[in-house]
Amino acid sequence: MLSGDLAAVWEVPLSDGVYTIEFSHGTTTGKRIVCVNGQEVIRRDWMFKLVGKECFTVGSCDTKASITIEAIGGLDYEYTLEVEGRSLQSFTDQRAKVTTTWLLSADGQHCRVVLEKDTMDVWCNGQKMETMGEFVEDGTETHFMLGEHECCIQATRSGKKKKSIVHVLLVDGVEIPAAAQQ
Repeated sequence: MLSGDLAAVWEVPLSDGVYTIEFSHGTTTGKRIVCVNGQEVIRRDWMFKLVGKECFTVGSCDTKASITIEAIGGLDYEYTLEVEGRSLQSFTDQRAKVTTTWLLSADGQHCRVVLEKDTMDVWCNGQKMETMGEFVEDGTETHFMLGEHECCIQATRSGKKKKSIVHVLLVDGVEIPAAAQQ
């Protein structure tokens, strides 16, 4: 776990979940600790160089991430998280374009369903779902089960240039509204 030197905390949305990254930096000892969802993934206790970069992976797909430590004057530091070589904001903005997320409750359990539009992979609470896709008259349907619930993601044309394809999740025939990107 992190000590009192907590320097930064970030939330990283991936298909298999939203990960909390915590970075602890001892500005006198150079100590660096990186935790992902409370699990320590990097610990360096004595570092003479107080600036630099720490690289690690996040999630079940081993998404590459790095924290850059830069001095901004005196004993003040700036910490930047990059994911897949992009700033967290740029990475999140890109994910918003290539994924759709739904939050729902099924059988008393909170579910986070994510569609990766480029691969049509569907994830639920960190698990890649077994799906069956089919072409239908006005687009495609991707079917999967959520426990005993029949789910279908319909992809149809929107008729608009900016957003040409709309994805809708139906659970037992009931439409679930998409969440703000997470």
